[in-house]
Amino acid sequence: QVNFVVCQLFALLAAIWFRTYLHASKTSPFIRHVVATLLGLYLALFCFGWYALHFVIQSGISYYIMIIIGVENMHKYCFVFALGYLTVCQITRVYIFDYGQYSADFSGPMMIITQKITSLAFEIHDGMFRKNEDLTPTQRCLAVRRMPSLLEYLSYNCNFMGILAGPLCSYKDYITFIEGRSYQLQQSEANGKEDTKYEQTDPSPNIAVAQKLLICGLSLLFHMTITKTLPVEYNIDDNFRATASWPVRFFYLYVSLMAARPKYYFAWTLADAINNAAGFGFRGYDKNGVTRWDLISNLRIQQIEFSTSFKMFLDNWNIQTALWLKRVCYERATFSPTIQTFILSAIWHGVYPGYYLTFLTGVLMTLAARAIRNNIRHYFVESPAVKLCYDIITWMATQLAISYTVVPFVLLSVKPSFTFYSSCYFCLHIASILVLLIFPLKRTQKGSKKHESIQPVWSKKLEEENLLQKNSYSTTNNSFSQKQDITCRYQALKQ
Repeated sequence: QVNFVVCQLFALLAAIWFRTYLHASKTSPFIRHVVATLLGLYLALFCFGWYALHFVIQSGISYYIMIIIGVENMHKYCFVFALGYLTVCQITRVYIFDYGQYSADFSGPMMIITQKITSLAFEIHDGMFRKNEDLTPTQRCLAVRRMPSLLEYLSYNCNFMGILAGPLCSYKDYITFIEGRSYQLQQSEANGKEDTKYEQTDPSPNIAVAQKLLICGLSLLFHMTITKTLPVEYNIDDNFRATASWPVRFFYLYVSLMAARPKYYFAWTLADAINNAAGFGFRGYDKNGVTRWDLISNLRIQQIEFSTSFKMFLDNWNIQTALWLKRVCYERATFSPTIQTFILSAIWHGVYPGYYLTFLTGVLMTLAARAIRNNIRHYFVESPAVKLCYDIITWMATQLAISYTVVPFVLLSVKPSFTFYSSCYFCLHIASILVLLIFPLKRTQKGSKKHESIQPVWSKKLEEENLLQKNSYSTTNNSFSQKQDITCRYQALKQ
């Protein structure tokens, strides 16, 4: 943990230097790629020792697979290899090398690299093999229409800004940032003719970085002072379970899981600040003309803490991973996309049994929450006073359901997880099953709607986020695809 923090602070300083002295207006993309890659590998080597070789091996073999397999099937082979390699490393780390001795948790960066390898493979497959009319709007915008060079590939996977904690970003956004190509919007008149072109300026990220560092400081302070006084393990303490009343137990469940979140707030917000300090992550201006530096942000803390639905919580938690799951699994699943997505999420997170218990419970909670929302919510939205009461009740229910669901994710093992659930008599599992038996799900799956309308908990809001997020797309050497990217981006910003 100390190595991680030290390396991230070094990366922050390196990002400021990178933006100041290796700005795209002063330096060639080749130099920026080389420096970003070498700094990233140095940080990985410092933090994880020779375990960092796994990052290069996984990326190198994946690139070789892309070259020899071809664009038709490479996405499948890259997906299986990258996820399989990650899983093997997780198994060896947890069950072979981690008994009674220190074992560096190098799987965190590998999880991010796995996301990048698989998402890029699908984007190349979409851009170089599939027909344009067969792609969804999001896939069309993300499609990569030329094979990246080995240097570009390694730079994307192992750059110093995201190698330790991410977050995931699209390949086209990253290449656009490295090459420093200003993005041009083409406004169209009613008759369809192109009217005006204008370039975005290069705004300063200093205010955004300062704000995010302040959040990091507060999160770290909270973690060091409060989190350790509210351990999640106390929920299965024999004396606590025997003496505490149900309201007290549920209240402690909520506050202990809430106290466990600031470490994620710290890590993800610091990673976001590092990218911003390097000049990466600008998403344009809001309606008031204020710069937005949330292109690759991974969370929205206020929406998380005040979420009134399971969907709203997951929409704002680990956003880039939710988008990755949606793009590589949910949109492409041939059956039971929600279940497949949760299974993939569990496999990607690791091999601890608690992960699988959490995500299997999450399937039940997601389906039940969706059924309740679609069957009863419309009765409570007419009157502001009634809706306020409804929001308060759903906030309490959501926070309780989230806390109940993620306990095994924190406890990791089967025995303590079942101890907790059995002490609660599996109450929310049973309640979710009863909800699914009572309320129909058919309202969310109308036959007249296309597949995209049947979405998981990270649904329409993240669909819009996908389109709005892509502010600075990379273009290819082909002028037609460049014009297509610009048109796609303009339509997205209009939405």
